[in-house]
Amino acid sequence: MYAVIKTGGKQEKVEEGSILNVELLGANEGDTVTFTPILLVDGAKVVHDQESLLKAKVTAVVVGESKGPKIVGFHYSPKARARKRWGHRQHYNVLRVVEVAGS
Repeated sequence: MYAVIKTGGKQEKVEEGSILNVELLGANEGDTVTFTPILLVDGAKVVHDQESLLKAKVTAVVVGESKGPKIVGFHYSPKARARKRWGHRQHYNVLRVVEVAGS
């Protein structure tokens, strides 16, 4: 059984035992987080109606935090002699999916 959840503006396909990186949720390590799926698939049965999905839930445990890849940017204005170099590294929560409960 797998489910598709929405977190941080992105959709993720999850199964029991899967580990995924999501944007920071404000949860500490060891906390339990629940999601309501937007699509649930159990073998040949696909659940997508709103009433059944409100009964289903995906439970995950926060394992830790990680950082994404370093992104380096550079702005240059040729006649103004303006140069701006910047970098960014996104922080993520690492989750381990414990349970995918159907309706």
